[in-house]
Amino acid sequence: MISPYVRRLRLAAELRALRTHAGVTHVQLAKQIGQSRAQISRLENGHVVDQDDVMKILDALGVDDDRWTQIMTIAREAGERGWWESNRFMGERQALYANLEAGAQSIREFQMTFIPGLLQTSDFTRARGEADRAAGAPSFNADKAADGRIGRQRMLRRPGGPTYEAIIDELAIRRSSAPPEVLKSQLYHIAATVNGNPRITARVLPVEVQIDEYSVPRSAFSIYTFQDPGDPTVVAVDTVTNDIVLTDGDDVKRYEVLYDRLRAASLSMPDSLDMLIETAKRAS
Repeated sequence: MISPYVRRLRLAAELRALRTHAGVTHVQLAKQIGQSRAQISRLENGHVVDQDDVMKILDALGVDDDRWTQIMTIAREAGERGWWESNRFMGERQALYANLEAGAQSIREFQMTFIPGLLQTSDFTRARGEADRAAGAPSFNADKAADGRIGRQRMLRRPGGPTYEAIIDELAIRRSSAPPEVLKSQLYHIAATVNGNPRITARVLPVEVQIDEYSVPRSAFSIYTFQDPGDPTVVAVDTVTNDIVLTDGDDVKRYEVLYDRLRAASLSMPDSLDMLIETAKRAS
């Protein structure tokens, strides 16, 4: 499996590097292939994928043999459509996460207010969808959103799927974010999902713990790594209205350092399971 979104980012970086190495400007390259400067910029920013234009660029820059095949393979994969595109009720935000998850080798996630989507039950997803309906799109459908979650979770369990580690702030499991019975079932579901599963883990970050260097997180975020060493590590930062995607090395490093500090401050797996179960018992 691959992530077309990540391959599009990779294609953009490869094309920029090839043009820069050749000492050719956007305008010069555009003239050589009979395209506009804007189209070259769109290709190099990952906004579009046009295999014909990519082929013309490779020919104009004298790229051939194995390198030509490699770039064209990336271009073909960047243009593929994933299963999430057939579910128009998922919304752009959930579709982005499904895209990233499709090709990931590892996923590390921190959630500070809600249960991570990859660990949600359908009932919890529907409850959260109903709670957010007033702020959602007119076409929002809670059942379809839940179906999207199920599809993403199925991809997580596939043979050769990614490892997944979630750090969940204690507030997210204690605050009433769904009706009591739904939340109770949700917490038991997390415990059952991660118990004895070597590829899926969940740790709770206690409210009272002191994090190294007082590194209090400002938002939820996820870190994705991919098998191809040429693909960028991607950080998706969750905000109220949209998601910010980061691939710059310095930006990514800051989130990796923060994640490691949060992980070090979190409870062990056994203690996390105990807290999840005890909290579920008290939900009423």
